[in-house]
Amino acid sequence: MRLGLNLGYWGAGNDSANLELAREADRLGWSVVWAAEAYGSDVPTVLAWVAAQTERIDVGSAILQIPARTPAMTAMTAATLDTLSGGRFRLGLGVSGPQVSEGWHGVRFDKPLGRTREYVDIVRAALRREKLRYDGEHYRLPLPDGPGKALTLTVHPVREHIPIYLASVGPKNLELTGEIADGWLGVFFSPEHSAASLDALRAGRAKAGRTMEGFDVVPTVPLVVGEDWRACADTVRPYAALYVGGMGSREKNFYNALAVRMGFAAEAAEVQEKYLARDYQGAMAALPVEFLDSTSLLGTRERIAERMKAYAEAGVTTLTLSPMLQDLEQGIAALRTATEALDLAGVGS
Repeated sequence: MRLGLNLGYWGAGNDSANLELAREADRLGWSVVWAAEAYGSDVPTVLAWVAAQTERIDVGSAILQIPARTPAMTAMTAATLDTLSGGRFRLGLGVSGPQVSEGWHGVRFDKPLGRTREYVDIVRAALRREKLRYDGEHYRLPLPDGPGKALTLTVHPVREHIPIYLASVGPKNLELTGEIADGWLGVFFSPEHSAASLDALRAGRAKAGRTMEGFDVVPTVPLVVGEDWRACADTVRPYAALYVGGMGSREKNFYNALAVRMGFAAEAAEVQEKYLARDYQGAMAALPVEFLDSTSLLGTRERIAERMKAYAEAGVTTLTLSPMLQDLEQGIAALRTATEALDLAGVGS
């Protein structure tokens, strides 16, 4: 199991700290640093900035939003970032959610499975530098009965194959991820509740005639180091309450549905009810400490090492950590503690 770093969203006042964390992860020999986008900072600009100031660590999008770009534009971006970084780019994609897709990008959030499949097909064809022709339900290239012509990507990526990851939560999306992607970007991953997600990934791999060998299982896990793991869990509450309670709508919140599948149905309903009523403190308090503990790395180096063993045994291949920053010094110390914990766990690769 390798270690990754998730910087989250740029532009929240922690930019200089995020860059230093990326540099520290690079010095520590971590595998990859990811950045996110929603409706603020965009991922490609951030990753170009990080790649220019690191040496060995891969840079990945977690995620590039599918509704934000045509598949051909995404292929152009992937090829450019792979070239600028010297072959260190990983392409993570996701459909985002209905509120962002329709409210920010003006793209209907319909048939996400079919749209994702076609999108990945076109991105891969463009990166293989084929003349881009596609006749699908959601994408047609070139457009019929017009002046468009089939074109070939003019940029040569450093690598023959840029790995594609999908961020997915629901069972059908997970199966699609196993079938067509090189890796999975997971969230709120608990080793004790991971069987259903991994079974769906395996089913997708089997559909494509493959096993899990070489497939990258990459959950993002909050990291808080301290003597009292319960106090550490409190640091994660604002993040978890936002996703379980406030992401999406009352009718469609993928993260809330995931918490329900993990066995926290009543608690997830209470978190959402209070969050949507703007009782944020109440929503945070309603999160069970068991949920926070099972989906985070909390406490001392030794306790974190034990949890890392559980993640490795569950099938995680890249454990991406998101330090819940108090300040830069604490963040760097947390990365160093995580490196030591991985060595102590004996599951590093």
